[in-house]
Amino acid sequence: MSEKLKIGISVGDINGIGLEVIIKSLMDNRVLDFFTPIVYGNTKVASFHRKAIGVNDFSFNVVNSADQANPKRPNMINCWQEDVKLSLGEQNEIGGKYALLSLQKATEDLKAGLIDALVTAPINKHNIQQEGFNFPGHTEYLQNAFDSKDVLMFMVSDGLRVGVVTGHIPVKDVANSISEEGILHKLRMMNDSLKKDFWIQKPKIAVLGLNPHAGDDGLIGTEDQDIIKPAIEKANAEDIFCFGPYPADGFFAADAYTKFDAVLAMYHDQGLIPFKHIANRNGINFTAGLPIVRTSPDHGTGYDIAGKNLASHASFLEAIFEAVHIVNRRREQEVLTENPLAFRRLSKDRD
Repeated sequence: MSEKLKIGISVGDINGIGLEVIIKSLMDNRVLDFFTPIVYGNTKVASFHRKAIGVNDFSFNVVNSADQANPKRPNMINCWQEDVKLSLGEQNEIGGKYALLSLQKATEDLKAGLIDALVTAPINKHNIQQEGFNFPGHTEYLQNAFDSKDVLMFMVSDGLRVGVVTGHIPVKDVANSISEEGILHKLRMMNDSLKKDFWIQKPKIAVLGLNPHAGDDGLIGTEDQDIIKPAIEKANAEDIFCFGPYPADGFFAADAYTKFDAVLAMYHDQGLIPFKHIANRNGINFTAGLPIVRTSPDHGTGYDIAGKNLASHASFLEAIFEAVHIVNRRREQEVLTENPLAFRRLSKDRD
């Protein structure tokens, strides 16, 4: 039997619900059959959260490095030694400071190959801004850390997958940030990820319009006809099976997304609002385009419920298992690519 994957977990804002959902995700020992968890945080902080939510029969195995991890226990690397005053539910500098220390150490180990994937608990995009972090979020931080030219925010829940052309930018800047080449590039990334990370041989992608009613033949903006439609045509010429542009409201209201393997939205809220409603707290965020695998839950820091034992860990657990699945798919594909005979045999079995 092959060695279990080592999944690194950053703790996010220590005044939020990150450690609560981490602890809840790892309490069931059955998850250890599938991966070895390595949490980058601090045992005293973790104990504070554990006691706050009334969990008594759980503890982390403390290790100094990822290669010392016990495959039969949830492991923790202490990323700092000093005592920290927690203020659950508050947005302050403390939460941001230690969220970054956790993320930096996990990223270092990811680069060094000591862990196989990274699952990030939620950060606060304001208090984490400091020397070493001047980015809108995890996605851009990791893009910079791994020198990736571009990445795709890919929201995933069962058969629903939604990506966005423009990410964390103001709505007023969206129209000027949409370009034919930009859309085509995202379609290429999405198509590649669907094949490599989700093993969909001939992905079918829906593309949403930018304007209401997808521009209504130019009556409500021309971007849909002048920019989005030509990008779709060029993508199809490259054997990327995509359709649109579809009016976003009617597309989701009519459940049209069920007929596609993925949906490319033009901007953040256009894709994420319907996604989060449909996923019902079970969705995850996967960063496509990176040389490594990173996932996260689709929720934020949850300050309003921090320490109250109200946070659901469903999304976080999904994020962990999706990371495991994607790493395994990538590795299996590498083996099959090196052995075409095995690939043909597997394809025949699936048919």
